[in-house]
Amino acid sequence: MKNEDTLTTEVELQTRRIPSIGFLGVAVGCMAVSAILMISGRKTWANFIGQWAPSILIMGTYNKIAKTFSPPYDEQQRVQHGGHASILKSPSELGHQVAPHSVS
Repeated sequence: MKNEDTLTTEVELQTRRIPSIGFLGVAVGCMAVSAILMISGRKTWANFIGQWAPSILIMGTYNKIAKTFSPPYDEQQRVQHGGHASILKSPSELGHQVAPHSVS
């Protein structure tokens, strides 16, 4: 990833493999376990497990954002995931930018 340190890049590459629904499933599972613990009278444990759900959902949101805004590895992956070829200009084209039109 551009402008990221090695550790952040490695974490994002590993978490990118986890499907987004996985985070939602684990969070709902935590809520279910928390409810069962509450019903069984273990209020302290129910609160402890129940507080995991928001953190897991936040991690899932970060994962989704990292997947969405991270660049594909190559043009083939870009076409596979987006269905379109790159619209980015080559470095030579970037040097010849047209000045914006003035509004009169």
